[in-house]
Amino acid sequence: MDINIGIDEKNRKKIAQGLSKLLADSYTLYLMTHNFHWNVTGPQFNGLHNMFMDQYTEQWTALDQIAERIRALGFPAPGTYKEFSKLSSIEEIEGVPSATEMLAYLVNAQEATARTARSLFELVNEANDQPSADILTQRLNIHEKTAWMLRSMMAD
Repeated sequence: MDINIGIDEKNRKKIAQGLSKLLADSYTLYLMTHNFHWNVTGPQFNGLHNMFMDQYTEQWTALDQIAERIRALGFPAPGTYKEFSKLSSIEEIEGVPSATEMLAYLVNAQEATARTARSLFELVNEANDQPSADILTQRLNIHEKTAWMLRSMMAD
């Protein structure tokens, strides 16, 4: 059955491709945050362990929202490590970094995810796609605020 939501197929496809990159960045960030939750050590253990849990829990919910928007636009959402690694702008971390390094990696990953979200605004605005714009606005708010909080934890 054809999709007739007021956005032509060409624009729906472009938006879905952009949202797929956002989904890949978001999943990579989720996995990094969960990994750091499991493996953080040191004097800040309790605070970081709990903060990372709050962050990855929020990110998990966001993954579903982004993927379901891609589906609502009429396209399959990527859902494998292979697809995510091709689409993501975030490099995976090898080994177990120190707590301070974890914070720096997460700042960079939060900011990268924010840049990916921001890059889609022109397209979704031109296509008159308010639901996608709403998701992007929510994600930007979360990623920018989280990056600020993480940077603040690294300040002297």
